[in-house]
Amino acid sequence: MTNDGALLYPQVTATRRMQSLDGIWRFRFDPESEGERDGWPETGLPDAAQVPVPASFNDLFTDKASREYTGDFWYETEFVAPGEWRDKDLFLRFDAATHRADVFVNGIPVGSHEGGFTPFAVRVNDAVRWNEANRLVVRLNNELSHASLPAGTTGTLPDGTKVSGPYFDFFNYAGLQRPVRLIAVPAEAVTGYTTTYELHKDGSAIVHYTVETRGLRPEDTLRVRLIDEVGSVVADAQGAEGELAVAYARLWDVRDAHLYRIEFTILDGTGNAAAADGGVIDEYHDEIGIRTVEVRDREILLNGRPVYLRGFGRHEDSAINGRGENLAVVTRDFELMKWCGANSFRTSHYPYSEEELRLADREGFLVIDEVAAVGFMKSLMNFLDAAKDDDEHRGRGFFDDPDVMTRTLHVHKAALDELFTRDRNHPSVIMWSLMNEPDSASEAAVPYFRAIFDHARTLDPQHRPLTYTNLMMAAAGRDRCHGFADVICLNRYYGWYVQGGYQLSGAKAAFMAEMDRWMQIEPDKPFVFTEYGADTAAGVHKLPSVQWSEEYQCEYLKMQHEVFDAYPAVVGEQMWNLCDFQTGEGIMRVDGNRKGAFTRDRQPKAAAFLLRERWNDATRHQA
Repeated sequence: MTNDGALLYPQVTATRRMQSLDGIWRFRFDPESEGERDGWPETGLPDAAQVPVPASFNDLFTDKASREYTGDFWYETEFVAPGEWRDKDLFLRFDAATHRADVFVNGIPVGSHEGGFTPFAVRVNDAVRWNEANRLVVRLNNELSHASLPAGTTGTLPDGTKVSGPYFDFFNYAGLQRPVRLIAVPAEAVTGYTTTYELHKDGSAIVHYTVETRGLRPEDTLRVRLIDEVGSVVADAQGAEGELAVAYARLWDVRDAHLYRIEFTILDGTGNAAAADGGVIDEYHDEIGIRTVEVRDREILLNGRPVYLRGFGRHEDSAINGRGENLAVVTRDFELMKWCGANSFRTSHYPYSEEELRLADREGFLVIDEVAAVGFMKSLMNFLDAAKDDDEHRGRGFFDDPDVMTRTLHVHKAALDELFTRDRNHPSVIMWSLMNEPDSASEAAVPYFRAIFDHARTLDPQHRPLTYTNLMMAAAGRDRCHGFADVICLNRYYGWYVQGGYQLSGAKAAFMAEMDRWMQIEPDKPFVFTEYGADTAAGVHKLPSVQWSEEYQCEYLKMQHEVFDAYPAVVGEQMWNLCDFQTGEGIMRVDGNRKGAFTRDRQPKAAAFLLRERWNDATRHQA
């Protein structure tokens, strides 16, 4: 993997080139892991199926063995490397490959990557044949372990077939699920940048920037310009570090997104005009939003003003595509959130596509950006049997495994490095979630949490708040790790997994009793409910209500909202989930998780109208 300019969001400029490799690829399962031994990287895939990229492979076929497949699998396509790109560094950029990948060009291994939700790039200059067809073969693997993100196990059936045992409640979709591109970048190039913001009472602002480059010569000039929405240059500077002073700054705000174009240009300082078109050696541009985020006095402040999060936990999930990027579905999801009056979402439980974050920037949504550290509890139905602290379970939890403090921590830190590098400049990202529902009631979790939070605090120049989502069984008084978080994020299901149905009034009392304990334990921090929900079969109506009916889902949500409104420290609510989504099969799930306010095909249940009424009420939290 490299960060030689190819990991910046791909674009074509006067100095950069890009070619999409999306389309129909050849595909082959490899249950015996024999492909490399048999020469598939050199000769291609025998007896291959035809599949689309990007997409998950799981729902493309009609047999169950393909849907549930665990192990090695291969993709193959061809590309032409244009000869006019020969003077540039040529990369293959994968926006994601789940969960690990080995890349071969013309039979030559050119790179590998671990982690299924962030981009990686491999340099291929020494492997390609210019102006000719080149064979690209990629081996992927979707096995789960304690050291994979997300976590789980991989077992073997009596016939030798591998089977995944996820410690998480969503389907283990896999494949080349996001775009693949061929990218050409100058040898002397911009490779990354960071920004921080300083707001002044007179309406002016300072953009502090740092630019990362490769091969920058002392005689060359790095120019930085800030351009407003009408194309006017509002500030400019030179050098790898500096300030851009904006006299009348238009701030990026909730559902009121003002974006500036920031341009980086490397200019030839040798006087050799032939070295580049007009003396430009490299140029790159991006969109940024001037805004600040901080936590103070039990509030989340955006541009110095309190903000209340209204929104959803979500999944990248749709029929047939699985977790494959589907921009039509993404657009529909944003329209549904806007219709409800939402202003935020969490990227549960993994980094979402770059296109989604860019859309959030443009639409003014607030994002809790989550790494794929889910399943840290040795349990699929974690809300039922994780975080137990009795003689049977003590010392046998996820964090008691000695490999966790070595292998898992290493993989987790690397995943955070990639997430922060990719998303650090998005104005929509206001908080980082470092884990979802870990076994934070375990004493063994404390050193792990300390290490991962300490590491994360070194990664973000904007110092946005850090959090993790607290497991229901690690309730107030049992959770040992909440002190590391800047915002307390709770996933709570009183009235569903605990005291559901006719016991709903008792569920409310138990919920408030726990919240009273939290107010004593954490008197100075804000709280956000990052999950609350009840499974609902669309079209099931009952009077009086019963669980799984649309009426009960609405009653459940009303009870939850009454609890939220009773505590001023609660500064956000994100219902679980925006839409129904696929999970592994089992007696707890009817073709997936049905907690959505909308169905999997993006049509409303009664709960969607309830949320729309609450979140569009002008008398309520409108920040």
